[in-house]
Amino acid sequence: MASLMVLGLAGCSKSEETTTKATTAATTAATTTEAATEATTKEAATEADKKSDGLIKVGIINNDPNESGYRTANVADLKAMFTKENGYDASFAYSLKNDEQIQAAQTFIQNEVDYLLLSAADVAGWDSVLQDAQTAGVKVILFDRTINADPSLYEASIVSDMNKEGQTAVDWLASQNLTEYNVIHIQGVMGSSAQVGRSGALDTKVAAESNWNIVKQQTAEWNAEKAQQIVQSVIDSGAKFNVIYAENDDMAKGAVAALDAAGISHGVGKDVIVMGFDCNKWALEELLAGNWNYDGQCNPFQASYIDAIIKDLEAGKTPAEKTIIMEEKGFDASSITKEDVEKYGIG
Repeated sequence: MASLMVLGLAGCSKSEETTTKATTAATTAATTTEAATEATTKEAATEADKKSDGLIKVGIINNDPNESGYRTANVADLKAMFTKENGYDASFAYSLKNDEQIQAAQTFIQNEVDYLLLSAADVAGWDSVLQDAQTAGVKVILFDRTINADPSLYEASIVSDMNKEGQTAVDWLASQNLTEYNVIHIQGVMGSSAQVGRSGALDTKVAAESNWNIVKQQTAEWNAEKAQQIVQSVIDSGAKFNVIYAENDDMAKGAVAALDAAGISHGVGKDVIVMGFDCNKWALEELLAGNWNYDGQCNPFQASYIDAIIKDLEAGKTPAEKTIIMEEKGFDASSITKEDVEKYGIG
C-alpha cells in the first residue's frame, strides 16, 4: 500500500510539472506574440507618422545658386514648386563639387527622403550612391544635367541636351563664313554635362577644320571675373583672336569687360564675335543692341515636369517618358526681336 501511495504521489507530481510547463510555454508564446504585435504596430505607426502630414519628402541637390543667372532661375523655380502648400517637405543642398553633392545625397538617403532630385556637378561618380538610394527605396529623378550612370538607377531625367546646344552654337558660328576662326574658348566647370556638351562640339570642329584655331582654352568655372582675367591675359600676350566662345552668359560678360577695357570692338559687324549660353534677359538685350552675336538657350524651368512625374509615381504609374529633353534654341543678333527677349529671357 505504501508502495502504491508513493507511486500515486509520483504520478501526481509529474502531472503538475507537465501542466506548469504547458502553462509557461503558453504564457511565453502569448508574450512573444504580443511583443511581435507591438513591434509591428510601432513600425506601422512610425511609417504612418512619416506620412501623417501628407507631405512627400524630397531632397534636392543642385549647383551653387550664385553660379549664374540660369542657376538662380532654376533654384527659384524649384523652391516655388516644392513647398508644403504643394504637398512637399523639401530640403536643399548646393555645391559645385561632386564629392560634396554625393555626401549630401548620402545624408538625404539616411534621412529617408521619398525622392532624391539631382543636378550633378559632374557626370561621373554617381553609381554607388544611386545604388544605395535604390536599396533604401528612394526614387531618384535627374534634372538639368545628365550623368554617366545606368538608367535603371533613376526614374526619369528632365534635362537639356548639352551636346545639341554646343552643336547648334558651332553650326551658327560656321555659318558666319569667316576666313579664319581664332577662338578664345572659356569653359564652365570641367566635367559638368554643360561643359562637356558645349566644349565637345567646338573641339570636334577645330580638329576637323584647318582654319579653326583655339587661341586659349581655359575654365573660368562659370565666373565673370575669371573670364575677364583669361581674356585680358590673351590681350596682354598680343595673340590675335576674333571669337569669344563662352559657355555661359556670365563668362561672356566678363570677356566683354576685358574687350571694352582694351578698346576692342565686339558684336555685329565688329572685330570680335561674342557668344554666350543661357539666355539671361540682360544677355538677350545685348544681342538686341548688337553688342553680342549669339546666345544659346538653356531652359531652367524643370520643376513642373518633375512634379508631374512624382505625381505619376505616387499613383503607381510609370512615367510616360524616361527622358524629357527641354525645348531650346539659339538666338542670332541679326534676327532677335524684343518679343524674343521678353518671352525667352531669364530674370
